[in-house]
Amino acid sequence: MDRGLYIIGTPIGNLDDFSPRGCEVLGAADVVFAEDTRRVRKLLSRFELKTPAVSCHRFNEASRVEAVLGRIRDDGEAVALVSDSGMPSVSDPGARVVRACREAGLFVTCIPGPTAVSTALALSGFGDRGHVFAGFPPRKPAKRRRELERWKDTELPVVFYESPYRIFSLLKDVAAVCGDHRTVFFARELTKLYEETRLAEAAELRDALADRKLKGECVLILGPENS
Repeated sequence: MDRGLYIIGTPIGNLDDFSPRGCEVLGAADVVFAEDTRRVRKLLSRFELKTPAVSCHRFNEASRVEAVLGRIRDDGEAVALVSDSGMPSVSDPGARVVRACREAGLFVTCIPGPTAVSTALALSGFGDRGHVFAGFPPRKPAKRRRELERWKDTELPVVFYESPYRIFSLLKDVAAVCGDHRTVFFARELTKLYEETRLAEAAELRDALADRKLKGECVLILGPENS
C-alpha cells in the first residue's frame, strides 16, 4: 500500500459486519493505532490478521501524533487508525491524528464501515429528514440541560451517544426540557445478540428504564419537535 493514514471503520457490534476492504487494508497495513489494543486484537484474531497494534486513545493521542507522522513521513509506512467501534475521529479518538497528517500534506483516506448514527436513524424512521449529530452530551446536569435547550425546538432529529450509566439522567433531562410527550428513539447493543430498540415518549421511556441496569453503548434520538 502507499504510505499514508488509513482511517478504518470497524464493526459496532457484530464482527461479521467488517467489510472485505476494511479487512484487506487492516491486514496489509504496517501498524494499526487503536483506541484499545485488546479490542483490536479480537478483530485481528477473528480475521487471522497479524498487524502489530499500538494504543492511541483520548488520554495519549496528543503524544502519538509525532509517532504516526514519523512512521508515515520518515519510514514510509501505511498506518491504520481504528477506534473500538465505528468511525475513528467521530465522537471517538483520532481527530488530532487526522488533522496533523493533513497539515503535513500526507496521504489520508478512509475505509467506511457501520456507524451507530446511521444504524439508529434507519431503525428510528427519522432518517429521511436530515439530522443533527450531537455526539455525547455534557456530563454535568446544568450543561446537559443547556445543550437540550439548544435543540428542543429543532425540526430535525438530534442523535446523541450516551453511556449506559448516564442514559437515565439524559432521559430525565429530555423529559424536563423538551416535555414528557416528546418522541424519542432509544437503541442499545446495536447489531449484537441482545439489541434493543424502542420508540416512545420521553417520560414513558424514562420510567421504563428507571430500575434497569443497562449494558452496552446507547443511542438516543430526540425526535423532531413536530413529530
